[in-house]
Amino acid sequence: MESSILLKREYGAVCLRLREMMDRRGINRNQMARRVGVRFEVVDKWYRDEVEKLDLDVLARLCFVLDCQPGELLAYRGPGGRA
Repeated sequence: MESSILLKREYGAVCLRLREMMDRRGINRNQMARRVGVRFEVVDKWYRDEVEKLDLDVLARLCFVLDCQPGELLAYRGPGGRA
C-alpha cells in the first residue's frame, strides 16, 4: 500500500530539542528569553516542546544565541516514536 498522509493516520511528529541544548549549556528560560528578545511564554513553549507552528524568526534567534543549526533544534520522530 502506498504511504500517504491521506492513507496513513500516524505519520510522526517534529520534536524540539531546545530543553536538551539549554540544560547542557546551563541556560534557564528567563535567560534565554532575554537573550533572544521574546517573552518568557514563547521560550517556555519551545522548551516544553509545545509549539504547534514554527516561527522561523524565533528559530533563527535561538540558533544565533546557541550558535547552532536548525537541525540541531528539530528532530523528526516517525510513527511509533522512531527517529
